[in-house]
Amino acid sequence: MAGLTGPRTAAEWVARARAARVAAAGGRGPDAGSATVWLLALAMLGTAVFAATIAVGSVVAARHRAESAADLAALAAADRLLLDADGGCARAAGIADAQGADLVSCAVDRSADAVEVVAEVRVGGLPARLSVGPARARARAGPVRAPVTAAEDGLGGAPSGAAAAS
Repeated sequence: MAGLTGPRTAAEWVARARAARVAAAGGRGPDAGSATVWLLALAMLGTAVFAATIAVGSVVAARHRAESAADLAALAAADRLLLDADGGCARAAGIADAQGADLVSCAVDRSADAVEVVAEVRVGGLPARLSVGPARARARAGPVRAPVTAAEDGLGGAPSGAAAAS
């Protein structure tokens, strides 16, 4: 007779309704398909992290290229500093262009025998909405000089007329 009477408590009603839903779903529980949703969410998160990593890598690579181009351009200009009328800036522009960078400025400091250049490289690989502008780097260099010995600078060492013992 127990089958003829209905459930007596609320818990029995909930259990009977749950069993009816599982039977109607073909034996699957109410959470069927949630693993797919979680897997898709995890895949989207992984894709977003990967894209962010690529974007940061692009910016860092452009910065390194700008630094390298600025260093090489400054060294090239310093090499021609005393020989060229423009202080080697034309040579610096050529070197920066060969490195895939634009020479923004080239300043010659004749009193210090030095050249300061600023080079920039466009950051590629980013969507237009995330554009951060060009990577810019500054470098300073002077011409190579012969080392000064202690005898030449007057700080001691062997007198200028003394012969070195061999």
